[in-house]
Amino acid sequence: MNEITTTETRDIILDVTEKLIYKSGIAATGMDLLVKTAGVSRKSVYRYFANKEELVVAALQRRDVRWMQWFKSEVDKASSPADRLLNLFTVLKTWFASDGFRGCAFINTSGETGDPQDPVRLVAKEHKQKLLDYVCELCTEHGAEDPQALARQLLILIDGAITVALLMGDHGAADNAQYMARKLLDL
Repeated sequence: MNEITTTETRDIILDVTEKLIYKSGIAATGMDLLVKTAGVSRKSVYRYFANKEELVVAALQRRDVRWMQWFKSEVDKASSPADRLLNLFTVLKTWFASDGFRGCAFINTSGETGDPQDPVRLVAKEHKQKLLDYVCELCTEHGAEDPQALARQLLILIDGAITVALLMGDHGAADNAQYMARKLLDL
């Protein structure tokens, strides 16, 4: 019989936590549900994580790394700087149409916290900063006069499209955001 390594156990716990909080939120993801779904003991969870908050933060940090890698690799498939900026929204539209799309995990979980210094909120803020930095890089490559300002405007279009796609069930929100981006970019 194969023994599961400690790394595998930790990864299983994080994978299940991420899936549960993305599907139903932090509050709805109790430790009993997590233990049952992951097929591990409560003791195993607490071996790796001091409390639920630490577990949620670790799961979100992993999601951040994976999501940003995926998003950048897809966006960067476009050839020119202008095309990469427009591709931001094409990639979002594909994501919106995927099975299990539940919006932005970072916006969703931030909505469950009231304190701006809450560790969950800080992870979400870091994620959005990384996304802003990436969009700013694209704006710089495009030769924007003020890459920071343009990146902030595009981030609003990105997060707005994500929110509209989730709340309204409108996958075309990405097309509308791309249309507005074309206006900002004079394309």
